[in-house]
Amino acid sequence: MAADNKVRYSDNDLAEFKTLLLDKIEKAEHDLELIKSAYMNDHNNGTDDTSPTFKAFEEGSATMSKEANSQLAIRQEKFIRDLKNAIIRIENKTYGVCRVTGKLINKERLKLVPHATLSIEAKNMQ
Repeated sequence: MAADNKVRYSDNDLAEFKTLLLDKIEKAEHDLELIKSAYMNDHNNGTDDTSPTFKAFEEGSATMSKEANSQLAIRQEKFIRDLKNAIIRIENKTYGVCRVTGKLINKERLKLVPHATLSIEAKNMQ
């Protein structure tokens, strides 16, 4: 066992992080559904019977809202992908190892940013 000198989190720690990640994925997917449904429902704000000036403002606002929702959805999808990639790293037992320094990423950092692949040290070097 002495030859296996790899630095990694214990299986218990990995199981704990996996639970945290699965909870975050579930919440993130729920949030993505909310964003998508808001995006789908944006097209009818019921301004058909209002003055033309107000309607123009309203349409401009709806366009901005759609763009904002679209950006939110894209960011949320990337977040979910990053979380799922972290699950793969747990299964490979490489989770929590900084991809630059090779050192363990601080547990507190991983609790706050469970999909982190860089230690604070490596992040500051960027």
